[in-house]
Amino acid sequence: MDDSDVGDDMQEEAKTVMDSLAVGGTVATLAGWLPSIASLFTIIWLALRIWESDTVQKLVNRDG
Repeated sequence: MDDSDVGDDMQEEAKTVMDSLAVGGTVATLAGWLPSIASLFTIIWLALRIWESDTVQKLVNRDG
């Protein structure tokens, strides 16, 4: 395992943590616990993660 593999693993872990926080933010927003600005950031993060997913990229023929 070289240094680039370690960096990729750390990046994936960070994305997983952010995804978990975003899902929690979505639930909190639906429950009315978070202000609007936090809701906006949650929606943007989830939209970006969905857009960059392999499935969506294959659907729009942008898989790299």
